[in-house]
Amino acid sequence: MKSITVELADRSYPIVFCPGLVTGTDGSEQTVLAAAMGDSIFIVSNETVAGLYLAPLKKLLGDRKVDVYIMPDGEAYKTLDQIDAIIGKLLAAGHTRETTLIALGGGVVGDVTGFAAAVYQRGVAVIQVPTTLLSQVDSSVGGKTAVNHPLGKNMIGAFHQPKMVVMDVETLKTLSPREFSAGLAEIVKHAALADWAYFQWLQAHQDSIMSRDSACLMTMIEWSCRIKAEIVASDETEQGRRALLNLGHTFGHAIETLSGYGLVLHGEAVAMGLMMAADYSVRSKTLFESAPAQLARLLTAFSLPTVLPKGLIKADFLQAMGRDKKATAEGLRLVILRDLGRADLTSQIDEAALEQTLAFFLNNP
Repeated sequence: MKSITVELADRSYPIVFCPGLVTGTDGSEQTVLAAAMGDSIFIVSNETVAGLYLAPLKKLLGDRKVDVYIMPDGEAYKTLDQIDAIIGKLLAAGHTRETTLIALGGGVVGDVTGFAAAVYQRGVAVIQVPTTLLSQVDSSVGGKTAVNHPLGKNMIGAFHQPKMVVMDVETLKTLSPREFSAGLAEIVKHAALADWAYFQWLQAHQDSIMSRDSACLMTMIEWSCRIKAEIVASDETEQGRRALLNLGHTFGHAIETLSGYGLVLHGEAVAMGLMMAADYSVRSKTLFESAPAQLARLLTAFSLPTVLPKGLIKADFLQAMGRDKKATAEGLRLVILRDLGRADLTSQIDEAALEQTLAFFLNNP
């Protein structure tokens, strides 16, 4: 059993790799869950994931008090209404501060459950059991929890670290091709911002990754988690370096917001945002000119989009970017590429370069 520790002093926690644990093919490591929780459990999942993995997970929990809330499936339900419904059920079922919430699902379930845990009775324990590639390599690690607002993605939230993250890579076998590819966008992001050797490894192993070779997936997920864990440990509440993990997200969140939550998957928006960030970096003369083509080839190999949806308006796009969480009173900040494998955060925006990037991708000068 492999484990990575997110080092946060008294809030440190493990990312534990337990293939087969919640898919029901291997329960030999069930004590890893038992040691992290009390006798009162509240599971949040969605309609799709619950049908696959809720029964095996409940079996692992033995005779503990277990209540369940099943969300509708999709980004459109990452809302305060779902938080209200979860808290209502927690109260009605008599859950106290000693209860443990378990997020069983992808990024939406993880974010909603984490935020509910952060605010219920001023904070209760949460365990993340991510079942999608995107949630395994990104959203389940680091304690960022949030729901969306019609004017902006992840605008209502809190930092609330989990007690544990449990990875069962066997859940990835049930993902649709589109959902699997969406997770690969965050993996490409990790490599592009932090590790050229990782980027090269992804290029060399793209066929094995797309065929979902288990050993290859384990290596890839562990590599991404180590990158994220190290960055989170150095800057838990995103005062500086952690913002680098938002490479492509200022553009990507604008795409999601303007397209309608759920119509463009988060990972797809990140892929498009990565291309826009790379293009801007070239135009502002921080990145070598052939880098966007290299990035595009890898994203395309992973069946990810590199061209934006039609009909997005530049003025609306700029307004959505202005609501980005990295923005300050002084204005917009962007994560740019200095190289493939090295990123930087800047508030020195090259307005002409940004105009050119938006005109190129939106075809709407």
